[in-house]
Amino acid sequence: MITPARFSLRAWPRGLLLVLVFLLPASGCANPPAHVAPYTAGDPPYLEREEVQRFISEMVEEGFSRDELIALFRSAKPQQRVIDLMTRPAEARPWYSYRPIFVNARRIEEGERFWQENESLLLRAQETFRVNAEIIVAIIGVETNYGRNQGSFPVFDTLVTLGFDYPPRQTFFRSELGHFLRLVREEPHLDLREVKGSYAGAMGRGQFISSSYRAYAVDFSGDGQRDLIGSWPDAIGSVANYFKQHGWVMGDAVVVPARVEGEAYKALLGGGFLPRHSLEDLARHGVRPAANVAPDQLFSLIELQTEDGVEVWLGLNNFYVITRYNRSPLYAMAVHQVSQGLIQARHSSITR
Repeated sequence: MITPARFSLRAWPRGLLLVLVFLLPASGCANPPAHVAPYTAGDPPYLEREEVQRFISEMVEEGFSRDELIALFRSAKPQQRVIDLMTRPAEARPWYSYRPIFVNARRIEEGERFWQENESLLLRAQETFRVNAEIIVAIIGVETNYGRNQGSFPVFDTLVTLGFDYPPRQTFFRSELGHFLRLVREEPHLDLREVKGSYAGAMGRGQFISSSYRAYAVDFSGDGQRDLIGSWPDAIGSVANYFKQHGWVMGDAVVVPARVEGEAYKALLGGGFLPRHSLEDLARHGVRPAANVAPDQLFSLIELQTEDGVEVWLGLNNFYVITRYNRSPLYAMAVHQVSQGLIQARHSSITR
C-alpha cells in the first residue's frame, strides 16, 4: 500500500477525450437563491457517504486499488474556501469592472517582456500549431500572470470538495476527479498530494483542468513528459495545441464592433457564441457591423456592460474558440484585448 502523500499507480493508457476546458458559464456559478442554505464542505466524512463509495467502486473497476483510494479519501481535506469562491466568480462582474483586472498597462508590459524572453519558443509554437503567438501569450497572462500565480489549492482536495459538496456542478467535478486520478497515473512526475491549482482544479501555467490536460497537453520540450506546471515549452505548446484542436484560424479576426438601433438585438443574445447570425438576420434586428466583413460571414452577438450603458460586438469563429478555453464572453474579450495590446506594445518597441 502507498501513503496518501504519493499516488503512484501503475501506468494507464492516455485517452484523447474531446472535452471543454475550464471554466464554467457564469449562470452555473451564480450565487444560490437567498432561501437556499450555503453549501458546506466535508459533512459527513467522505468515506461515510454512499456516493463516495460508489465513486471508489467505479474507479476500482478501472484498475485502481480500493485500499489506496480509501486512504486518499480518508485524508481528503474539505475546502470551504473553494465553495465560497465558486459562488462568487469574477465572471459574474459587469464588463467595466472585470476588464481592468486583466486589460491594463502592467499586464501588457509584462506580457511584452515574456514574449521577448520566450520569442523562439513562441515562434516555434506558432509555426507548429498555426496559432498566433500573441494569443498564446495573452492566455498565459490572463490565466496565471505569466506563470506567477498557478493557484494555491490542493487539486485533489478541491475536486473532492466540488465533486461531493457542491451540488450545482458535482457531476462535472466528480468526472474531473476521475480524470485527475487517471492523469496522475499517466504522468508519474505529478505528485497527487503536492499538485496545486485554482479553486476549480485547473493546473499549470495555462490552467488546464484534468480532462483537458489529458486530452490536449503536449510534450513540446521533448523530455518524455507533459509538464504544464514546470515547463515553459510544454505549457506554451499545450495552449497552442488546445487552440488548434478547437479550430483557431491564424490571422483571422476575433470580433467586429457593431452599431445597433433600438432593442430588437436583444432577441439574438444567448445561446452561446458559435457564429450563427447572417448579416440579413442582424439587420432585421437593428445590428450592422462597423467594419467591412464578408457578405456570407456568420456572427455571434456579444453585449458588454459599460458604465454608460452597453457596447455590442459581433463575434467570429476565433472568438468562439477562446470561449472553449473559458465560456465567459468577458474572459474571451479580455484575452483578445490583451493580445491586441501586446501587438501594439511590440510594434512600439520596434519602431522606437
